[in-house]
Amino acid sequence: QVQLAESGGGSVQTGGSLRLSCVASGYTYATNCMAWFRQVPGREREGVAAAYYDGSDTFYADSVKGRFTISRDNAKNTMYLQMDDLTPEDTAMYYCASRFYRCARTMESAGFTNWGQGTQVTVSS
Repeated sequence: QVQLAESGGGSVQTGGSLRLSCVASGYTYATNCMAWFRQVPGREREGVAAAYYDGSDTFYADSVKGRFTISRDNAKNTMYLQMDDLTPEDTAMYYCASRFYRCARTMESAGFTNWGQGTQVTVSS
C-alpha cells in the first residue's frame, strides 16, 4: 500500500503562485504514474497534471498549460506542482494520486488506486 501526503496549499490573490508537494511512502512501486487532481464541491474530480517516474510522459489539462508545472524527485519520493498566475477558477481541493501503470493523457480519476487527503487552494480576486 502507498501512502500519499500533500502539502503546500493556501490562500493567494489572483496572479500569485503556490507550490504543492506530495510525498509517497510505503510500497512506492505503485507510483510509476503520479498525478494531481482537483475538485470543487458539486463537481467531478478533474485531472490537472500527471508525470511518469522517468519524465517520459507528462500531461496537463488545457486549463493549466503554461501556468502549472509538474515535477518529480524520485530520490525523495516526492512530486511537486508549481502553480503560477493563479486565478479564482483554480480554487479547489487538490489531491495527489498514483498508480502502477503508465500515465494517460485522459487522466481519469478512476484509473488511480492511491490517493492523498488533499490540500486546499484558494485564489481570491
